[in-house]
This record gives sequence, C-alpha cells and structure tokens, in this order.
Amino acid sequence: MNITSTLIFQMIVFLILIWFTMRFVWPPIVAALDERAKKVAEGLSAADKAKAELANANKRVEQQLAAARDDAAKRLADAERLAQQMVEEAKAKASEEGAKIIAQARAEAEQESVKAREALRGQVAALAVKGAEQILRKEVNAGVHSDLLNRLKTEL
Repeated sequence: MNITSTLIFQMIVFLILIWFTMRFVWPPIVAALDERAKKVAEGLSAADKAKAELANANKRVEQQLAAARDDAAKRLADAERLAQQMVEEAKAKASEEGAKIIAQARAEAEQESVKAREALRGQVAALAVKGAEQILRKEVNAGVHSDLLNRLKTEL
C-alpha cells in the first residue's frame, strides 16, 4: 500500500467519524450545553430576583420598624399625658377635699364660737343680774324678768 491510499483511507474514516459525530454525538452535547446554559441563566435570574425581593423585604422591615418606633413613641407620649392628667385630677380632687375640710372646720369653729358667745352671754347676764341684785339688795326673779334678761343678752 502506498501512502496515498493510506491517506485517502484515513480521510474517508475521518469524514465518517465527523459525519457520525455530527449526526449522533454532537446534538445531545449541544442540547445538554444549551440546557445547562438555560439553567444557569434561570439561576442568575432567580438570584437577581431574590436580591430584589430581599431589598424589598429589608425596606418593608425598616418601614415596619419605623412605624413600630413611631407607635411606641405615641403610646409613651399618651401614657405620659394620661399620667399627667391623672396627677392633675388627683391634685384637683385633693384641693377640693382640702377646701371642703377647711370649710367644714370653719363652720364648726363658727358654731363653737356662736355657742361660746351664747354661753358667755348667759354667764354675763347671770353676773349682771347678781350684780344688780347686790346693788339693789333685793332679789331679782329671773322668770319674771326674762324679757329684760333676753334684751340684755342680745345687747351683749
């Protein structure tokens, strides 16, 4: 055999190998590569989508935290305002009770003063009668002269 026939035979075998590879081997490899590229593209797309969702979730969490902080601040302010209002109401009630107690004490003192004045008037009237009795050296009848004694009490 000579070199030309060997070369021709090798070329024919090579062409058959190329045809076989292109016909039976190459399409499954290309399909597998295309499928793999598609999966990688889908994975990258899903990763980008997940990043966007994570960013949105972070924004929502920050908004909810801000809303919770605002709500907590409002509740704290309401609680402080309510406490201040309760203190003011307690002060007002205490002031009213104090005023009532003072008014009651003044009324009682006034009553005691009136009673003491009446008792003093009675004693002064009795002393006046005794003094008049001693001056006149006669007995003055309190029952008979009650009108006179009552006028004396009122004048005192």
